[in-house]
Amino acid sequence: MTAARYLFAQLGTPLILKTQNSLYKGLTFFLLLLTVSGCALPFNREVTPEEQVAVVTTDKGIFVLEFYPDAAPVAVDNFIKLINQKFYDGLTFHRKVDAPGLNIVQGGCPKGDGTGGPGWNIVDEYTNPNQRPHVRGTVAMARANAPNSAGSQFYICFKPQPHLDGQYTTFGGVIQGMDVVDRLSIGDVMTKIRLEAKSKYVKATAE
Repeated sequence: MTAARYLFAQLGTPLILKTQNSLYKGLTFFLLLLTVSGCALPFNREVTPEEQVAVVTTDKGIFVLEFYPDAAPVAVDNFIKLINQKFYDGLTFHRKVDAPGLNIVQGGCPKGDGTGGPGWNIVDEYTNPNQRPHVRGTVAMARANAPNSAGSQFYICFKPQPHLDGQYTTFGGVIQGMDVVDRLSIGDVMTKIRLEAKSKYVKATAE
């Protein structure tokens, strides 16, 4: 606080009277005062997955995904990491199945044929007691037959798929643009995926 008192003493009343644009009225002085007095503002507060959504831009339109970190923290962290690396930009949806027993669209393969990944695998989380069921709009990690083989590929359900519960990790869901998802076809491109504030797409509700 000594430095702060010194700044006030140096500015003094005469200087305040001389100009209405004195430094003490500016944001710069305000921030400087907070710094020397040991105060801090939460400008760099880390945004949690619950506060973020993934906005997916495709050549069919835009859809928005929310995350379920309580159900699959590893999958959510992995997906966010890949988004931040712009891994998904330019990749395609390489698989679409809309038949009795399976109704999904799948993407996220850098090879475009379902055999590629980011260069690593993540653990399966479908035994997590907080796992969400496969309902319309559910987003889940695709994997090979081997356990813990998911990496970057994910699928979105067109319809409820209860037979997939307990076999594949669900980590998110479509909250806007499901009509866009319905129109996706094999070869459609994910132009980009970006993280945005969930508050832009979901209104807060009173508790």
